[in-house]
Amino acid sequence: MEDLKGLILSGGAGTRLRPITHTSAKQLVPVANKPVLFYGIEALVEAGIKEIGVIIAPETGEEIRQAAGDGTAFGASITYLEQDAPLGLAHALLTAEDFLGQSPFVMYLGDNLLRDGIVELVETFRKSQPDALILLTPVADPSSYGVAELNGDQVVRLVEKPENPPSDLALVGVYMFTSAIFEAAHSIEPSARGELEITDAIGALVESELRVEPHVVKGWWKDTGKLEDMLEANRLVLEDIEQRIDGELDASSRVEGRVVVEEGAKLERSVVRGPAIIGSGAQISDSYIGPYTAIDRDVVIKGSEVEHSIVLAGSSIRDLDARMEASLLGKNVSLSRSKGLPKTLRFLVGDNADIEIP
Repeated sequence: MEDLKGLILSGGAGTRLRPITHTSAKQLVPVANKPVLFYGIEALVEAGIKEIGVIIAPETGEEIRQAAGDGTAFGASITYLEQDAPLGLAHALLTAEDFLGQSPFVMYLGDNLLRDGIVELVETFRKSQPDALILLTPVADPSSYGVAELNGDQVVRLVEKPENPPSDLALVGVYMFTSAIFEAAHSIEPSARGELEITDAIGALVESELRVEPHVVKGWWKDTGKLEDMLEANRLVLEDIEQRIDGELDASSRVEGRVVVEEGAKLERSVVRGPAIIGSGAQISDSYIGPYTAIDRDVVIKGSEVEHSIVLAGSSIRDLDARMEASLLGKNVSLSRSKGLPKTLRFLVGDNADIEIP
């Protein structure tokens, strides 16, 4: 099999993560202080795929270009391909037809995270050489996903968000195709929601009696489209970190468990209990940072407790009387408390907000 190319879809609007995504592409919201998109790029490169196309939307494309660059930082070459309207995954695929040519390729949804990467998947694809290889994972609520019906090691049918799911195996946002998928995508009609569905294109391969094989994911997989999924992905990624203390701790501060304190971060009279990550330039004083928390660069936390949360760059949290938990704060948010009784606080806050709690 000739060299594989990569295609990352990074054009979605991220409506379920608003207001964060009013000002930032959802694929750039960080998990454990790294944009979700970067995990996908790294997964492709780890699997030996160096020529990568990234589908972008007109609204967020420039921000994604600025963040990921030409791919050199990842050891890859990135080509940006603009999808003029969000008309479905199969439409995005057709947008990349000239870039992909006759090469077999991996299609990776840019807001997905796979714990174990795709090395094993790529090896299986190279060895077995089917026309398509689709990733599946058992889920508790298959009616929320595209679902596969299998006959042994062959996919016989795909159904998008079925009322009566034929199995509990949902499509993970990673697919491997030969160029046969283009003819299939050209042959389908838009669905009821006006999109060219990838499930219909794969279904056309099945109907043409081409070989579509399943690959069940063993490690965890997350679609980071919603707040609870972002926090869960953050938790899962932090589970795997190793302790590294490059910043400064004063004599009254301590870290417990697996904690990363980046260079330039400073802790004073504070406790950080891992797994957690404190970004460069962050200043934590008279505070407690609990497990599963990612504090991005240049964040200031003073006299507060934060746990199981993601705090984006440049934000400040001061003098909270209650612990902030299960929250996602955007960039440059100012969160402070004036006075009042302790309460549990929960936030999904967009960029440049300024919140004072009475």
